[in-house]
Amino acid sequence: MILLERIQKYIIKSENKLKISSKDIKKNDIFIALKGSNNHGNKYINEAIRAGAKFCITDKKLPKSSSYQNILLVENVQKFLIDLSKLKRSLYKGKVIGITGSAGKTSLKEYLKYYLSKKFKVSASVKSYNNNLGVMISILNLNLKSHYAIFEIGTNNFFEIRELTKLVKPSQIFITNILSTHLENFISKKNIAKEKADIFIKKFNPLSKILYLQKNTKEEELIYRIAKKEKLKKIICIGKNKDQGYVKEIKKLDSKYEIIIKILNKNFKIIFPYFEQKMISNLMFVLSFFVFNKIDTKIIFKNKLKILRIDGRGSVHDLFFNNFKIILIDQSYNANPETMIESIKNFSAYKNNNRNKYLILGNMNELGVSSLDHHIEIIKEIEKNFFDQVILSGDSFKKALNMFPELINKYVYINQSKSIMRYLEKNIHKNAIIMAKCSNKTEVNNFVKKLKLFRKG
Repeated sequence: MILLERIQKYIIKSENKLKISSKDIKKNDIFIALKGSNNHGNKYINEAIRAGAKFCITDKKLPKSSSYQNILLVENVQKFLIDLSKLKRSLYKGKVIGITGSAGKTSLKEYLKYYLSKKFKVSASVKSYNNNLGVMISILNLNLKSHYAIFEIGTNNFFEIRELTKLVKPSQIFITNILSTHLENFISKKNIAKEKADIFIKKFNPLSKILYLQKNTKEEELIYRIAKKEKLKKIICIGKNKDQGYVKEIKKLDSKYEIIIKILNKNFKIIFPYFEQKMISNLMFVLSFFVFNKIDTKIIFKNKLKILRIDGRGSVHDLFFNNFKIILIDQSYNANPETMIESIKNFSAYKNNNRNKYLILGNMNELGVSSLDHHIEIIKEIEKNFFDQVILSGDSFKKALNMFPELINKYVYINQSKSIMRYLEKNIHKNAIIMAKCSNKTEVNNFVKKLKLFRKG
């Protein structure tokens, strides 16, 4: 059997074997050498082989001195992955779930995966693999014997959702929300809503049947109207009273909250240590899926309800920094105006137990011409609350700060991640708690990565 056929057969029959980073390679994995912005993946083939790679795939010729036999040279890696992912998807007979939306895709995916895995075999995209490459890798890494396959589908420009949807072909679809993300390209949230709706449009996805939709804004209402025109088998809306899923009642019980959620005419009582809308929305989506698909909801409730904290999306870290024990709430993976305001409110309500609260915010990227206005709104929101220290970073926040002659909170502007670290070393106090939120690949994002190196243990 030639090498190409061996590799194709291995990928079809295996799960979680394809890796695009040599650092992630484990024994019997396949390393895909891709062209990067600075280097080609060929540079890391030897490292992948040493780590245990069974095969390597590249579209760039290796030096003649290379003696490793299991390297497949293809004309175009992208085409190789597309063709093979289409083949593997056609062989999969389980239920396919697609998740899109402006924010919360990864968190919802992890919630669904966590609870479904208690009873079923589940395949799911790793990390935030929701672009063209990530979706293909996720398809090729799925287990053909799994009952459910969960895929994130993302976009930052027009017509990307439809192309990814043609590959994934989900029958059950979640749209988490429509928020102010990637406005630099989309211009308006109405355009974002239309782009997200492509995930269930029959022309692009003839297998679409069930839509789970958060319906709190006019843009989300637009998606609902589009779905009605598409005549989907079922549309399940959550959010407002009289929708199929909503928060019926919230009671404050000493240090906890009793929350009554109504899902498809069933009431569920949940006790949580605090109320956080994002967490409740995820739970309503999961409960809706379980109830509609006639899966026993006791799977969710029979053990202590788990509050999932995804790295970079609300994960909490105990650190030992500058000889002090501190807590980091990490929201540094992404940011948009709506989620940043929500995070500020949640952090303000967070019980600090006499800890000093440090709010560290970095730029929200890809907001286009309205970027300054959005950053001004964030400072206005901060001023409705009290924090011991507010550290802002990024040009947009610098310009926004200059628009305020007087401020209640204590602010400091620091542009570099190293400078933020030095500032904290000089000014942080015992038992401090830090909440950091920003867009990915910003200085605050870099700062958080460095700070997490001080994890206890």
